[in-house]
Amino acid sequence: MNRPNLPSVATVNKRAEQRLSRGHPWIFKSDVLAAPTVPAGVVRMQASNGRPLGQALWSPASEISLRLIEASNDRTVDATWWHERIGAAIAWRQVLGTHTNARRLIHGEGDGLPSLVVDQYDRWLVVQLLSAGLEACRDEIIAALTAHTACEGILARNDPAVRSREGLPRETVELMGSVPRTIEVIEHGVKFLAAPWDGQKTGAFLDQRDNRVLIGSLARGRALDCFAYHGSFALHLARNATEVTALDISAPALERAVENAALNGYDNLSTHVGDAFDTMRLWHREGRRFETIVVDPPAFAKSRASLNGALRGYKDVNVQAMKLLAPGGVLFSASCSHHVDRAMFLEMLQAAAADSGKRFAVRAVTGQGIDHPEVITIPETGYLKGVLLEDVG
Repeated sequence: MNRPNLPSVATVNKRAEQRLSRGHPWIFKSDVLAAPTVPAGVVRMQASNGRPLGQALWSPASEISLRLIEASNDRTVDATWWHERIGAAIAWRQVLGTHTNARRLIHGEGDGLPSLVVDQYDRWLVVQLLSAGLEACRDEIIAALTAHTACEGILARNDPAVRSREGLPRETVELMGSVPRTIEVIEHGVKFLAAPWDGQKTGAFLDQRDNRVLIGSLARGRALDCFAYHGSFALHLARNATEVTALDISAPALERAVENAALNGYDNLSTHVGDAFDTMRLWHREGRRFETIVVDPPAFAKSRASLNGALRGYKDVNVQAMKLLAPGGVLFSASCSHHVDRAMFLEMLQAAAADSGKRFAVRAVTGQGIDHPEVITIPETGYLKGVLLEDVG
């Protein structure tokens, strides 16, 4: 990689200084007084009076122009730096123990490595390099990951739309070794197939691991998994429920859910292809009821502009689920929309409960797995919210 030995300097305004002092690493284009004179990569930052502010990933085309990566100007962000920082993030994940062979190794800003996502699926890694500044450091990152994990292959799932806003190509390519089309994941004794090349996110929803275990341990009777996708919630429900219905609008996704059920030897899981909103209304009219329900829709709020519509959607689907819930049943409801914070989500559920005409007790409020660390000064690192409700009459 050919970059200057001494990085160029970005001068930022008071608003950027205040943002950094509050513990947030992002500097927007509008807060850059003097831009660096080099291509994307690592640059130094300074205040308008010349005071050093650390080193950042520089993305010339992005609205997020700078992402703080090293608070000191005394260290060089080189191969050794990446090896140490990545090694520290991976070592911290040992707290997960032996419950799973799939985990997030690096959660971007949550690990002090902005715009870098690394997920491990057994002996393979899937990475996302989500900024131009980070892309310039690709070689050092891949070398560090290879050294720390002894993985057999690394796949870059560089297909998110944010790459276009960074002036980068959207692509899915192998960076080292070879990565299978499907990988068997074991999660607290439940098996399912991750799809690193073409599945959602990097191949599976690793952030819901703890929530799947929670609702699975409480499941009983007839269970319903709404927006089931490949059935990862449904599989945990099937361990204790009498029968499980996996509901999703995608027939191919549910075919994988059936495959996953067979992988575990479950014969109590069936699927239904249909729109969750319409299907639940129909089932309510028909008098169907479920003792256990999971509502885990895709992110309805893609932006702040779509927030009000998203909240209406969340409320609607939760009202339908509450009406379908049998007396004394349990409902786990989740949202992965970053723009819907915990307070909004709880307020929405309160309104949904009122409209359902039933009473619900909150049994747990949850978030994402601990391998997806949420930094309190960086709201973007904590996006997943879950609430466990019990019908109490």
